[in-house]
Amino acid sequence: MIKLNLSAPVLALGIIVATQALALQPIEFNEDELVIQAVQGEIAPPAIRESIYRVHADGEVVLLPGTGSITYNFRTGDSAVRMAGNHVEPAVSLYNLGRDGSRTGNDNRALNALSMIGNEVRILSGAAAGASGWVVGKHGGVEHVMVDFDPDVYYDLAIGNLMQIRTVGAGMRLTNVEGVRVFNSSPALIEALNRNGAGITEDGKLRIGVTHRIPAKIMGSGLGRDHVFTGDYDIQMFDEEVNERYNLHTLRFGDIVAIMDADHSYGRIWLGGAVSIGIVSHGRSDSAGHGPGVTTLFTSREGRIEPVIDADANLKNLLGIP
Repeated sequence: MIKLNLSAPVLALGIIVATQALALQPIEFNEDELVIQAVQGEIAPPAIRESIYRVHADGEVVLLPGTGSITYNFRTGDSAVRMAGNHVEPAVSLYNLGRDGSRTGNDNRALNALSMIGNEVRILSGAAAGASGWVVGKHGGVEHVMVDFDPDVYYDLAIGNLMQIRTVGAGMRLTNVEGVRVFNSSPALIEALNRNGAGITEDGKLRIGVTHRIPAKIMGSGLGRDHVFTGDYDIQMFDEEVNERYNLHTLRFGDIVAIMDADHSYGRIWLGGAVSIGIVSHGRSDSAGHGPGVTTLFTSREGRIEPVIDADANLKNLLGIP
């Protein structure tokens, strides 16, 4: 929720301030036009390259847990930074090798492109069959979709368990604000944002709570794509003064963040005055050019997004993930 601080010096203006804070229209979108489909994936195993080591930007050579698998102790709302890991994905990682047996094939591409943050996922096989959860992120390169569940579900999960996602959100467009594009967002996420203080201002901007405002100049891996419907791009954390200035050590999985001077309309570029909003979807990396990954939710090349700092702007709170 975007919080209102009515401290003593402004109590006399409290009614005016409160009116301004509440003068928001809910975010509206073309809900009746959206198609609901099913995609499937299975829990991906962890994978380690032929050389088991990762080389850090400072020259350190390490073996660390990475992508894939069931991650029991780093889930939505947990630190994406304070971990002994490299590109660790929160909760449960899915892929679909499909008919051609490839991460880059059509079936896995559909799983990635059509899965939206907040979509419902249901377990189809194994001891936890019938339980449901949420889509919480996407990760490029390995082309995984991350999903989270009630904690009681985890010890009944096994690598290879089949899951089905009820996808809805592809083709979404915002109908009561100009100059803002939306990506990777489900109706459930939009409704949660509306309930928690996001909305359209009187001067036609999308106001949204974020945990961090991050400068585009420190964004790394993931640049150069011509779209943001899959994957993510990384927050580089190699400058400790920058980390302290922007409070980057507090980044959590599921944090809603603003990337300032970044336009994601047709790929990820630096553009002065543009604003993009995303969600932290994978964990830290000390490999050159890498770091915690951000999956795009909204962008405005005209700067028609107004990010407001809110420490509670995290999927755990928005979706009610236990």
